[in-house]
Amino acid sequence: MPTRTRTLSTLLGLAAASAVALTGCASNSEGGGPTGSVTGTVSKDDTAAKNVPAKIKSRGTLIAAINAPYAPNEFVQNGKVVGFDIDLMTAISKSLGLKVQFRQSAFEQIIPRVQGGTYDAGTSSFTDTVERQKSVDFVDYYNAGVLWASPKGKKVDPLNACGLRVSVQSTTYEQTDELPALSKKCKSAGKKPITVVPYDDQDEATNAVVLGKVDAMSADSPITLYAIKQSGGKLQQAGALREAAPYGWAVKKGSTLGQAFKGALESLIKDGTYLQICTKWGVQAGAIKTVKINGGTI
Repeated sequence: MPTRTRTLSTLLGLAAASAVALTGCASNSEGGGPTGSVTGTVSKDDTAAKNVPAKIKSRGTLIAAINAPYAPNEFVQNGKVVGFDIDLMTAISKSLGLKVQFRQSAFEQIIPRVQGGTYDAGTSSFTDTVERQKSVDFVDYYNAGVLWASPKGKKVDPLNACGLRVSVQSTTYEQTDELPALSKKCKSAGKKPITVVPYDDQDEATNAVVLGKVDAMSADSPITLYAIKQSGGKLQQAGALREAAPYGWAVKKGSTLGQAFKGALESLIKDGTYLQICTKWGVQAGAIKTVKINGGTI
């Protein structure tokens, strides 16, 4: 797998990425987060564990694909993969009596490789959409939305951004759905379209705003809010949160692993572990109370 560039890590003072973690397998880490571990006391849910497919159960390890850097959901800190998605899937795996191995992948390759059986699950902040549901099942675990950021002092209205340059991470919902729809409205009104500037990694997309290469960035709400927080005053929120939709863990269509994840997450919500993990990473605003499979409607 190709090594990713992380210029934002230098600019904004984020932790440097480890080449080892980003070119192959990455072991989960319970430490190193903002407030330490909240997954150490998770107990096994025997009822949920009954739904783990036999192949995974005999292996004893869940293979979960990620696409770091996508802070605060998944990124590398002191050589270890950390983040909201990492902590939550670690807790889910413990609840199912499994270990978890996180594997770095290009974002656009995760769903096909879940379909093909290379990965057991895609855990990289996937927006659960009707189109993606044709390929995989999603176990929804968080409510996110689209949120823009612009350079400090530069007012940008996402609903009136005709003619602007906007950065995104490649193949995300923002590139494939949100910005094309906004740009189409611009052209229909006789205005210049939005120029979509895609980058392989989210940190590069954010860095483009910091350096003035683009007028704004569009990303999922927790990612944008975290980038603003880490920017040292270089970025500001542009407009309000829009197009709220769930994040979902991608599993093979029809696999009982989906029911296993659902049961485990329901247990973590009930005992408070889920909310503790959300709060640790500052994303509690999107915490859910009810777990759905394929609940996305956009």
